[in-house]
Amino acid sequence: MDRMWAIVERDLRRFRRSPTLIVLSLFFPIVQLVVLGYAFGGKVRHLEVGLVDQDGGLPAVQVKALGNAVAANARTFSFITYDDQTRALDDLRNGKLNGVLTIPPGFSRRVLAGGSPSVALAEDNTDNFVASALGASLQGLVRAFLPPGGAARIAASAPPGASASAAGPTSAGGSAGRTGSAGGSRPTLDVVELYPYVPYIQYLLPGSIVMSIFMMVMIGGGIIFIDDKARGLHEGYLVTPITRFELILGFNLAGALKAILAGSVLMFIGSVIAGVPNPFDPLRIVRLFAVISITAVALVSMMFLLMVRVEDPLIPRATFGVLNTFLFFPSGAVYPQQGFPKWLRVIAVADPFTYSVHALKSLLLKNTGFGAIALDLAYLALFAAVTMTAATFLFRREL
Repeated sequence: MDRMWAIVERDLRRFRRSPTLIVLSLFFPIVQLVVLGYAFGGKVRHLEVGLVDQDGGLPAVQVKALGNAVAANARTFSFITYDDQTRALDDLRNGKLNGVLTIPPGFSRRVLAGGSPSVALAEDNTDNFVASALGASLQGLVRAFLPPGGAARIAASAPPGASASAAGPTSAGGSAGRTGSAGGSRPTLDVVELYPYVPYIQYLLPGSIVMSIFMMVMIGGGIIFIDDKARGLHEGYLVTPITRFELILGFNLAGALKAILAGSVLMFIGSVIAGVPNPFDPLRIVRLFAVISITAVALVSMMFLLMVRVEDPLIPRATFGVLNTFLFFPSGAVYPQQGFPKWLRVIAVADPFTYSVHALKSLLLKNTGFGAIALDLAYLALFAAVTMTAATFLFRREL
């Protein structure tokens, strides 16, 4: 028993001397509960809708005013005014908008004439959560629209308590026609989806590709350096004239190549399994490979920065769960960021996963060009440069 308790005491003392491991082990479940609890099922808000008014009449102005009132209260969406429908649709395809609401020419005339007016909603249906929330909100807006002067004109043609015969020698159809003409007619919403139906497995594919890159990063780069230190293998290359930057660049390049391989394999196999249209389009493959490559470099550089001063080989194992929660779920890979609380959206802005997932969704689900993902590539390149530079300065070239 004494020998057994000696082993127990040794292990507990080792655990006590690693405060980072204690924090990760004991408090991580609480962090995971908070992040996951707010990353799923939230009400989708803060959507951006392009508004193209091709009519300019009073009913069209009232539709815009009603939309602004709904946006100010429910904050489900906000209008961005466009003069050119083509430019609005281009922004929609490039991911700058969630939908485009068009009020067609002659809308006001048809409302006042009691016809069948309609407004058109073009929506990005690659995210079914966002599309459903936006469609329901604008459908409710259209139903709440009251034609201008409708109540007063109906009262004038048929005073309260008056019989149908008191309105004059006219048929029921004629009376109804004049009432509809005077009071106007509520419009209907015509929804146009830009892309073919996107099943959820396709929606999850971009996040799965990024996760495969991240898993390979977790067993490369900085993790390999910690393992070499634990085995004493680092003494061999530290006694050579290799510089800090060359050493870090070598580890990161090796880890990035393995991550690129993992991401590329899942990109091809996953596209076939998920049924992505034209999965072997050469131009799309080139763009996807560029995103996967810059993502791998950014993540492996981040991992080396996090591990550059770590001595305990147990910490990387516990870190994986924390990073998985903080990076993957806030990225919008499984649920739109418009449903997150404000503090979680702040995390998403700094999260490199966010930009990788957005770029891969744009390419896999919309087949866009580099213009739609330029911001994503720029952020990932800057993130990789900053983290690798910081890791170089923090690295201690010593035994």
